[in-house]
Amino acid sequence: MMLILSALMAAAIQTAPGAGWTWSLYEGEGPMVLANDIPDTASLRATLQCLPGSGAVSVAVYGEDASAGFARITSGGSTATSEARIGRGGKLETAIPVDHPAFSAFVANGRMTIAVGDDASTITVERPHMAKLRRFADRCAG
Repeated sequence: MMLILSALMAAAIQTAPGAGWTWSLYEGEGPMVLANDIPDTASLRATLQCLPGSGAVSVAVYGEDASAGFARITSGGSTATSEARIGRGGKLETAIPVDHPAFSAFVANGRMTIAVGDDASTITVERPHMAKLRRFADRCAG
């Protein structure tokens, strides 16, 4: 009995930090949004947004000390550069074309790093959510 209780407590400790965080795909009239969020709360880590068929994706990273300038967006072996600005609430905002090799690599591997100067943030879409990322990219493509 004690062994089972210990195992349950260990599992709870391991899952607690990410509890509630997921990737949610929001579709409807207007922009399409893929958000790393805790649903039904204001908690966000990152969002990707586009108008379907536009060919362009806006990326926002929340909760980091951000600075404006030029962003280096990397995934796989590809890099894009784009203007980065500070949006409402201190979020870092930048953009990337859907057909850029760095975005294609992100859709394939689920990992993208955005760096402005010495500050870098990594967006990771875990395997169970990759289908949402692929759908998002397909719908955004121009």
